[in-house]
Amino acid sequence: MEKSKISIKSIVAIGIGAALFFVLGRFVAIPTPVPNTTANIQYGILSVFSVIFGPLVGALAGFIGHTLIDLSWGSPWWSWIIASAVFGLLIGLVKKKIDIENGVFGVKEIIIFNVAQIIAHGICWVGIATALDILIYKEAFSKLVAQSLTAWGFNSLTTAIIGTLLLIAYAKTRTKEGSLKKED
Repeated sequence: MEKSKISIKSIVAIGIGAALFFVLGRFVAIPTPVPNTTANIQYGILSVFSVIFGPLVGALAGFIGHTLIDLSWGSPWWSWIIASAVFGLLIGLVKKKIDIENGVFGVKEIIIFNVAQIIAHGICWVGIATALDILIYKEAFSKLVAQSLTAWGFNSLTTAIIGTLLLIAYAKTRTKEGSLKKED
């Protein structure tokens, strides 16, 4: 038998991550002063799934979850869907720098996580979403500046708060390597 390239655990994580992303993005979007731009807490959850399960889970959960949000409003906005997928992918790469499975998430890891997520949000909202909005939808650059900077700022803030707190809590549930000793 050929070994599967994606585990059942990853498939379940993608499904749960996408479902949480959808529910939070659809029903808990916080309005901002900028039209068609909200502060979103689902990126904090997506970042947790990405750090725990890796870039493939992060990318697919972000892509599927964001697609479902947009479909529930009428039609998909592919530039921002792709940006959500890339965000999940980029944060998933942080998994290599953080040993979350062994309960390691101290100050160093919090800094690594937050620097990475702020950079990833910048790449996704200021870079990818803006460029694709211009290429695909012929949106005005002046409108996109306000939207992309607002999305970058608010998504970075909510991810810093929610993602960091959830990763700290998750790390505390893990057994640190070498912490168990055999009794005589």
